[in-house]
Amino acid sequence: MVSKRVTFDSGTIWESLAGYSRAVRVGDRILVAGTTATGPDGLVGAGDPAAQARFIFDKIEFSIRALGGRPEDIVRTRVYVSDIANWEAVARVHGERFSRIRPVNTLVEAKLVGPEYLVEIEAEAVIGAGGM
Repeated sequence: MVSKRVTFDSGTIWESLAGYSRAVRVGDRILVAGTTATGPDGLVGAGDPAAQARFIFDKIEFSIRALGGRPEDIVRTRVYVSDIANWEAVARVHGERFSRIRPVNTLVEAKLVGPEYLVEIEAEAVIGAGGM
C-alpha cells in the first residue's frame, strides 16, 4: 500500500524561495522542517532566544495540527542554537512544552540563516504516539 503524501506551508518567504514544505505527512508520520521565528512581518523575538523558541514551538504545533496530529504525537525534536550560551534558555522552553510528552531531543550549536535568528527547531510526530 502506498501512503498518500500531504504537505502544509506556513507562508514564510523561505518555503517558496527554497522549494520546501513546512511539514509533510506520509501515513502516520509528520515531519516538520527546520523552523525559525519568522512571522508574517519578519523576525519574532529579536534578541530573545526563549521568545523565539516559544514562537517556533507554536508554529510547529500549528503545522502538526494542520496535518491531523497533536503535540502529544511529537516523538523527536532537533534544536539548533546560533550561540551555545543560549542552550539553557531554549532548553527550558522545550521543558515547558514537552515535560509530559518527553520526545527524544538533540540540541546543537549551528550557524543559522542569519545573525538575528538565534534558534531553529525541527520536529517529527507519529500520529497516535501520544495515545500509547
